[in-house]
Amino acid sequence: MTAIDPTQRFSGRVESYRLHRPGYPEAIVDLLAGECGLSSSSAIADVAAGTGLLTEIFLARGFNVVAVEPNQQMREACATLTSQYAHLRCVKGTAEATGLSDHSIDLVTVGQAMHWFDLERTRSELIRVLHPGGWCAILYNNRRMTGDPFHEGYEQILVDFGNDYDTVKHSHMTEDRLAAFFAPNAMLTAVFENSQELTLDALMGRVLSSSYMPQPGQPRYEEMSRTVVALFTQNEVNGFVRMEYDCVVCYGQLNG
Repeated sequence: MTAIDPTQRFSGRVESYRLHRPGYPEAIVDLLAGECGLSSSSAIADVAAGTGLLTEIFLARGFNVVAVEPNQQMREACATLTSQYAHLRCVKGTAEATGLSDHSIDLVTVGQAMHWFDLERTRSELIRVLHPGGWCAILYNNRRMTGDPFHEGYEQILVDFGNDYDTVKHSHMTEDRLAAFFAPNAMLTAVFENSQELTLDALMGRVLSSSYMPQPGQPRYEEMSRTVVALFTQNEVNGFVRMEYDCVVCYGQLNG
């Protein structure tokens, strides 16, 4: 299989991603505002911002945010937030080449994307754009994979039908790799409970938001769809299934 450019993996999946990926707990803003010493004048860069799921919780609290996103479809979806939040700016850029000015940012956030980056080049770039003593926060909504038939069944669907699911799964950042990214500074960690209540349509959208799953018209899509329907039917309560996550926030200062 030809490798897919990470910046283009979610093309064609934007609407599923925007509507059916989990958001982020608002308490994260309180944590980082306090720990990182943010004020109303602080500048935040959300790198690999996607459709703005993480961006929006900071915008809602009045922070100035620049969303850096290489994928045009994702970036355009994020830019729709400007109708509600005038203090959002969306720019084309990558983690390794953000296009942001030197020492212009107080906090860089990265949600559900660090595993796609060249870590050495990203670290140098973030140090360049951060004010001296600036902060970085790396977030993952880690989906529950075991413990009950629904979560175990969902994981099995990804294993059975995902084109390169195992590769993507094992590329996710370990605590040791993240700690090395922040070294020699300490990496701090906080964990927040997070969840989604999903109808059948939303569950299907959640599946389709993953870059490795077949889309309509592709091989095995119909078989996958029947399996998702069966999983929902077997586990729904009052028309919903509940998907649970641990939202892990790893944060610290970055120095050259």
